[in-house]
Amino acid sequence: MTGVSRYGHDMSSSSVKLGRLIPLTLAGLIMIGPFTVDTPFPAFSAIQADFHVGASATQQLVSFYLFTFGVMSVFHGPLSDAIGRKPVMIGGVAVYALASLGCVFAPNMTVLLTLRAVQGISAGGGVVLARTLVRDLYDGPDAQRLMSRVMMIFSLAPAIAPIIGGVIVANANWRWIFAGLALLGLVLIALIIFVLPETQPVERRTPLKVSALVANLWDVARNPTFLSIAFIAALSFGALFAYIGAAAIVVVDLLHLGETDFWMLFVPLIGGMLIGSYVSGRAAGRIATTRLVTMSLTGAVVAAGLNLALSETILPLQMLGPALIAFAVQTGYPTVQLLLLDMFPETRGAATSVMTVISLVLNAVVAGLLTPLVAHSMLSLAVTSLLAVLLAYGLWRRYLAQHPKALES
Repeated sequence: MTGVSRYGHDMSSSSVKLGRLIPLTLAGLIMIGPFTVDTPFPAFSAIQADFHVGASATQQLVSFYLFTFGVMSVFHGPLSDAIGRKPVMIGGVAVYALASLGCVFAPNMTVLLTLRAVQGISAGGGVVLARTLVRDLYDGPDAQRLMSRVMMIFSLAPAIAPIIGGVIVANANWRWIFAGLALLGLVLIALIIFVLPETQPVERRTPLKVSALVANLWDVARNPTFLSIAFIAALSFGALFAYIGAAAIVVVDLLHLGETDFWMLFVPLIGGMLIGSYVSGRAAGRIATTRLVTMSLTGAVVAAGLNLALSETILPLQMLGPALIAFAVQTGYPTVQLLLLDMFPETRGAATSVMTVISLVLNAVVAGLLTPLVAHSMLSLAVTSLLAVLLAYGLWRRYLAQHPKALES
C-alpha cells in the first residue's frame, strides 16, 4: 500500500516499518474477539470436570462474553470521539488483561463467568476502535485495501486459537489459556502506545457530555439505512458464527472428534475467510462497491445451498460448504463495514459502536440461545446458515431498490 494517511503516516517513506506494523496491530486488536471466544473451546470438558457443571454452563462462557461486549461497545466509540482513540483503547485492553489474569485464579464457575463478562465489557476498547482507525487513516480503495489486509491477518485467529487451546489443554492446566490472553493484552498495549497514531485530533472531538454522546449514538441508531446495512453485515457473518459459536458441540458431539481436532472445523472456515479477504483487497478500485457486495451475497447464498446438500455426508465434504460460505461472505464484508463508517464521518466512533453492538448481540443470541436449539445435527446448522444469508441477501436487494443511485458507486 502506498500513499500518505491524513495523519502523516507515509506508508512508502522511511517510516515503512511502522507502516507495516499498523495493519498487524489493528488486526491484533480485532483478534482479541476470536481469541477470547475460541481459545477456551477445547478446555470446556476440563472446566466442566473441575467445576462440576454441564455443557450448558460452559456454553455460557461464550454468551456472557459476547453479550457484555455488545452492550458495552455502545460506549467505546462515542467516548473515543470525545477523548481520542488511544486512551480508550489502552484503558480497555488494560482492564481486559486484568480480567484474563483473574480467570487464571477463578475458584468456581460463577467467578469465571463474572470475569468473562468483564472481559467482554473491556475488550471493545480495542476491537471496536481498530475498525474505526482503518477508516480514519485512509480513504477510498486505500481504505478497502487496508481493511482487507487487516481482515486477512484477523482471519487466522479463529483457526489458530482453538489449536493453541487444544495444545494447552493436552499438556497443561486449562487456566494457562487465560494467562495467554492476559499476555496478549499486554503486548497489544505496547503496540497501541508505540505504533498507532492518535486519529481523533483535539479539534475534531465531540463534547465529553453524556447528552452529546447519547445524541450521537441515537443519530446513528435511528437511521434506517444504517440499520439495514448493519444487519446485512451481522447476518452474513452470522452464517459463519452458527458454526463458530457451536464449535465445541460440532467438533466433539457431531463430528465425534477430539480436543486437538478443532482445526478440522476452523482451518477450512478461516481458509475461506483468508482467501475472501485477499480477493476483497484485490478488488479495491477495480470492482464497484455495490457490485462487489452483490457478488459476495449471491455467492454466499449459493454456497449455503451447497452446504445444505453436503451437511449429512462425510468429512471433509461436510466442511466444504462452510469454507465456501466464509469465502463468499468475506469478499464483501470489509466493503460493507466501510459503507457503514462512511455514513457518519464526523462521529465514526459512534457508528462503529452501533455496528458492533448489532453484530455482537446477534452473535450472543446465536451462541447462548439459538445454538442449544439448532446444534443437534449438521443439517440443522446448515439450515440456520442458509436462512441467515438469505435474510442478508434480501435486505441488500431491498437497499438497492430503495437507493438506485447506490448502483452507480
